[in-house]
Amino acid sequence: MDKEKLKDQACRFIDQEKGKIIGWSRAIADKPELGFKETNTAELIGDVFAGLGLPTRTGIAVTGVEGVLEGARSGPGLLFMGEMDAVVNRESSAADPVTGAAHLCGHHLQVGIMLGAALGLIRANARDHLSGRVFFLGTPAEEFIEIEERLRMREEGKIRYLGGKQELVRLGYLKDKHLGVLVHAHSGLSQRKMLFGGRSNGFLAKSIRFQGKPAHAGVSPHEGINALNAACLAILNIHAQRETFREDDKIRVHPIITKGGDVVNVVPYDVRMETYVRGARLEAITDANEKVDRALRAGGDAVGAKVVIQNIPGYLPLIQNPVLSEIARSNALALAGQEGAGAAGFEGGSTDMGDLSYLIPTIQPYSGGIRGNVHAADFEVVDYEAAVIYPAKVMAMTVIDLLFGGAEEAKRVMGGFKPEMTADEYLAFLQKIEKTA
Repeated sequence: MDKEKLKDQACRFIDQEKGKIIGWSRAIADKPELGFKETNTAELIGDVFAGLGLPTRTGIAVTGVEGVLEGARSGPGLLFMGEMDAVVNRESSAADPVTGAAHLCGHHLQVGIMLGAALGLIRANARDHLSGRVFFLGTPAEEFIEIEERLRMREEGKIRYLGGKQELVRLGYLKDKHLGVLVHAHSGLSQRKMLFGGRSNGFLAKSIRFQGKPAHAGVSPHEGINALNAACLAILNIHAQRETFREDDKIRVHPIITKGGDVVNVVPYDVRMETYVRGARLEAITDANEKVDRALRAGGDAVGAKVVIQNIPGYLPLIQNPVLSEIARSNALALAGQEGAGAAGFEGGSTDMGDLSYLIPTIQPYSGGIRGNVHAADFEVVDYEAAVIYPAKVMAMTVIDLLFGGAEEAKRVMGGFKPEMTADEYLAFLQKIEKTA
């Protein structure tokens, strides 16, 4: 079969089943779950994979679920991901009343895109014309939240690293995957449009404990050491560093106090803080992190408190593969013309797709159909066809381009890619971060 005809067929089947595909995204939105706890979402994805006739594997990096489309011939492995987890925002009307989880980053849309593309490819019998395998993966724990709880999971041996894709690398999951794709929702992009290329910040996470000395806050405060004052001074010290950050490095430091004391009439002696140190370059993140550490310790020194700093590997800056981006963009142009494709800029947030982008050719184009901002209570899907169906068709076409015939396009992308790190070097890098404080 002609490649373009195969693309048309895949798109036609996606259009025919668009109600079902959108329904999968809506069902996930109705039951938001936090990272490494996405059991209902994983079950839904597994059921869809089984219904499509895909061999399915569960329990990958705790909750991940995989369905594999085998091509007619051997060839590269393409990893097509849909992240499963939600964020916490109790102000959202969509939030779970118990956990506060809400799909305000559009991960339910990612899963719909992945499942829609899988459906189109399978119904079009694309496997008969492809070389290689497509690994569709419901991917756990992209949102780097609940740090203390995940550290407890690590102590229990359930995970080693706090992000889902970090765990995939540690477990050796990427050994037979040569390219990676995922589509992410974009803030305020209401029309049917996809954005390609662009970069984003990486970050290092920190868990800080200020240890003081308890005393009665009314009777004998002079006998205590106020750990909350140490934390407040530390935050002011961080602010004093901001003018030293180069604008091009996009440094962001945004601490929160997760425990400010125990009772009001006891001098706070155990205060906890979490923060990210974000930046566009690893060198800039390292430099900013050293300044933050000085600021934290100075806050403790000022009042005589002890400061315990735990550095936690976060995510690497995202580097989108230009050749892979152009292949996907060409399909958006074919479907929707110039109005349907644009260029992404720099994103101040972070994603563990950045980690994969250092190891294999990776893209994370952005989809529209969204009003409001990601992670905010005003996030709203205003057009599910723009948010799910259009990108599902673009990505199904991209899969066909990459693996059709002898997978020449995939091999072209792979041949021009030079990894920033090997998997072993990456894991050693994470371990090095943990040893610094």
